Amino acid sequence: MSLSRIQQLEQYTIKNPQEVLLITVNLGEEMDQLMIFKGFSSSLMRPTEFNPDVPMLSENAEILSIDRLKSPYNPNDPSYIEKGLTWQQMESLW
Repeated sequence: MSLSRIQQLEQYTIKNPQEVLLITVNLGEEMDQLMIFKGFSSSLMRPTEFNPDVPMLSENAEILSIDRLKSPYNPNDPSYIEKGLTWQQMESLW
């Protein structure tokens, strides 16, 4: 069984706990931003599902960009490693 895109990103942050991922996605009618840290995802724009088994990102959601930031994340002074990565560029990191 292959991992979904969100599961792959969560696994990346488990293996790289010094990083936080900020994902910008198009959900069709609306946009969202997800933050992933140490294997956990949460939405910055919508309520986050309490059940961790419910995926934060549907398979038909379009990932617009992925930003890699240093942990700990400070929203007032974010420290970017890389900005605006595509899914393909992110895949090359694992």
